[in-house]
Amino acid sequence: MEQNRYFLAIDIGASSGRHILGYIKNQKLQLEEIYRFKNGVYNQNNQLCWDLKSLFNEILNGLKKCKEINKIPSTLAIDTWGVDFVLLDKEDKILGETVSYRDSRTNGIPEEIFKTVSKENIYQRTGIQNLVFNTINQLYSIKKNSNILDKASTFLMIPDYFNFLLTGKKVNEYTNASTTQLLNLESSNWDFELLDKLNIPKNIFQPIVPAGTSLGFLKKEIIEEIGFDLEVITAPSHDTASAVLAVPCSKDNFLYLSSGTWSLLGTESKKYNSTLESLKSNFTNEGGYNKTYRYLKNIMGLWIMQNVKKELNDKYSFPELSQMANDFCGEKYIINVNDNEFLAPTSMIEAIKEYCNKKFNHIPNSIEEIVAIIYNSLALSYANTIKEIEKLTSQKFNTLYIIGGGCQDNYLNYLTAKKSGIEVFAGPIEATAIGNLGSQLLNKKYFSSVKEFRSFVLNSFDIKKYK
Repeated sequence: MEQNRYFLAIDIGASSGRHILGYIKNQKLQLEEIYRFKNGVYNQNNQLCWDLKSLFNEILNGLKKCKEINKIPSTLAIDTWGVDFVLLDKEDKILGETVSYRDSRTNGIPEEIFKTVSKENIYQRTGIQNLVFNTINQLYSIKKNSNILDKASTFLMIPDYFNFLLTGKKVNEYTNASTTQLLNLESSNWDFELLDKLNIPKNIFQPIVPAGTSLGFLKKEIIEEIGFDLEVITAPSHDTASAVLAVPCSKDNFLYLSSGTWSLLGTESKKYNSTLESLKSNFTNEGGYNKTYRYLKNIMGLWIMQNVKKELNDKYSFPELSQMANDFCGEKYIINVNDNEFLAPTSMIEAIKEYCNKKFNHIPNSIEEIVAIIYNSLALSYANTIKEIEKLTSQKFNTLYIIGGGCQDNYLNYLTAKKSGIEVFAGPIEATAIGNLGSQLLNKKYFSSVKEFRSFVLNSFDIKKYK
């Protein structure tokens, strides 16, 4: 690969976004973060919403930064979170607000849907874990409470919308579309029969394209604004799909834990599992790069710790909170980290205290105890999920790869290895951006296979081992 050819990963999460340039130097993938911006939900008409206009302006600001520092990428790709979307009218204007998955508008909606189509039938069709905020529930809520769907002409997931603003091309990328609970497992296309049953208009959905698809070059007005042109490629646009592409393992048989606000623990497979046993265990079959399946479970993850830290006015760093948990010597009660009480509480600390009081007739009386409860509960949840995966896939796993920002937490990595009894490898930290870049590099034939790219990742970044 030629030196100093730049590729740009735009990785937007629930709290921040970054522009990360990737290039090859000394036979290793090098990363350079050149721009960072804030993200978050805001209250609009009593709904939790995203500010997409601001986010797109930040995408352009980061591209202008590339021009400013004279490091012009030849391609870019965008990844974000899953399930959220925009609806456009005939003039391509957004209809209504872009509501966040953390909003309460879907409360009670799954139960209404199941009166028309059973939970079992939806799972056998889509293979997707039943979560209250899934796109299927959001769309049904809109249909029930407004006439917006009647006016809609186009449905785009968040990264699809940004790609459309850049290129004018309307497509739905496979990995993010799979999070909607509206994609058919057999066809890897929209389940139009299911849409009919729910009376959701079929014409608004766009063609499904795989990760790594070229959408062409920038629109003229974008080129004029940022000062250069480049090619836009579809990343595995669900951020977890990008992260999994960067797992530093060339074997077929491995477990991964994408650790961040959410913990997503699973394995990569060429086959899906939509059995009733899998449904009962609440596993999901999300789309992966190259039409693979990410057979995994969503676990609340470091969202709980992030909220505790925020409530303490960021008085303690994450390493300090980790040390508090490590030092705590009392009994460590276990909470169900996936309980809906922890999804969006007014106070996470109070939610944990109330849970422990109801469940154990015990109220944690110190921050040290609260963080110890969180750490031990997360690690045990990971260990139990690994056992479930082994049972459901009839496989035995010896290694777990923890990727993403949460892989920096040495104590949680240690606890996970201890409670699961398998080897844990931690890193790379920037897995999502690396996988995003990988889809661009694979598109340009710099690697002949995913295995070759993953081996390159292993040789490019420091990976820690825990037993």
